[in-house]
Amino acid sequence: MSDRHVMECLGMSKVAVEDGKVTVISGPRVGFCPLFKKYRGIDEITEDVVRENIEFRIRSFGMCTPQRDVRMKDFLSFGISEILSSALRRGMIGAAVIAADGVGTVVVTDPEIVQGLGGRISGLCETTPIEAVVEAVGRGNVLDPATAAIDMPAGARKAKAMGHGVVAVTVASAGAARAIREELGGSAVIMAVHTSPSTPEDARVLFDTCDVVTACASAAVREESKRRDVVVAGNKVPVYGVTGKGKELVMMRLDEVGKEPWDGKEPEDPPRPLI
Repeated sequence: MSDRHVMECLGMSKVAVEDGKVTVISGPRVGFCPLFKKYRGIDEITEDVVRENIEFRIRSFGMCTPQRDVRMKDFLSFGISEILSSALRRGMIGAAVIAADGVGTVVVTDPEIVQGLGGRISGLCETTPIEAVVEAVGRGNVLDPATAAIDMPAGARKAKAMGHGVVAVTVASAGAARAIREELGGSAVIMAVHTSPSTPEDARVLFDTCDVVTACASAAVREESKRRDVVVAGNKVPVYGVTGKGKELVMMRLDEVGKEPWDGKEPEDPPRPLI
């Protein structure tokens, strides 16, 4: 199997990394992201900026290579991985099911591994197994060590079969969210990530089925949120607590970092253009 990892990241650019080298970049569709401005000083997302950032990730923590560092402390105040890490530490969930380079879908119970894997990447579309990363997270925790498949409903089933009670699962599609909710009901905490490509119908399904939804650069998600009773965290790229459990998780994280919910007005300095 060839070594190939594909992501939609940094303004919805499509990026491929093969054998530790950036081989393909297309996009970006979003020229400005307030989070990259805040944390990396990036004023405009261009293909050169994307390449530089991905190469920095490869050098600094071994993304998409056998040198991958799988652990990290908190980074963002309100990234989904931070909420999941806090929920694990507090025993609010039994496991988190996430997708990461080198392993695909994986069941994680260590907060630092959730943060180390999920907090450093976004929009993973496909990946191939990296033996060192599989071993680092535990072969028995990986959905398919032979292929590093990305299948969140199957990952949720695996987590339940491993004996975990309340399982949090990240999803990047409305279809996956619906499938998990129909199969696992209230024993799954569903968290929508990488929502930028969402259509209005996708947004409706996400708010109907998920506990937490991220706004990303989606115009449809932002519009749908205005019709919902949500708790909002973050004043740049909002995170919405939708259900009772979702609101509890968002409020828990707000309390941890000493912040209040956003007041529901338009976010300050949002991504642009919205998709």
